[in-house]
Amino acid sequence: MSTVKQADVRGVLISVAEGRILLPNANIAEIITFSEPEPVENAPDWLLGRVRWRGWRLPLMSFSMFAGWGKEAGTFGTKVAVLKALGNNPKLPYFAVLSSGFPRLVTVSTTNLQEVHDIKELPLGIYSKVMLNDDAAIVPDMLSIELMLDKALNQAA
Repeated sequence: MSTVKQADVRGVLISVAEGRILLPNANIAEIITFSEPEPVENAPDWLLGRVRWRGWRLPLMSFSMFAGWGKEAGTFGTKVAVLKALGNNPKLPYFAVLSSGFPRLVTVSTTNLQEVHDIKELPLGIYSKVMLNDDAAIVPDMLSIELMLDKALNQAA
């Protein structure tokens, strides 16, 4: 009988107003400097607009506003995390999330990651609440977020 040791995963902690998001490093396409987004008519308040990146016009969201944590706006020093979408939607291969500062690389293993929630208390767009060492973070439900972004963009069109 052999035991298989699970490998560590490289992750990224993205600071947003009132919290942190934990994602696999492979989800991050690039970190860019904030620039004022193009407005999207009739969009929910958490959809801040569209930003230009490598020929794309990406939807820029405030995760804090999406999760109901509070207001968040881009200012000098704000970064934007360009994320690879997972939903195979050809109209939405990437989207962007406002980050208050430069995201931090972390090592995630089964020994330093702990879930800290009751499944019933998680709002839409949040897959899990965790503690990574001493850092509280949430793991977003990427597919739900992508569906909400797609819905918001379609309604705004």
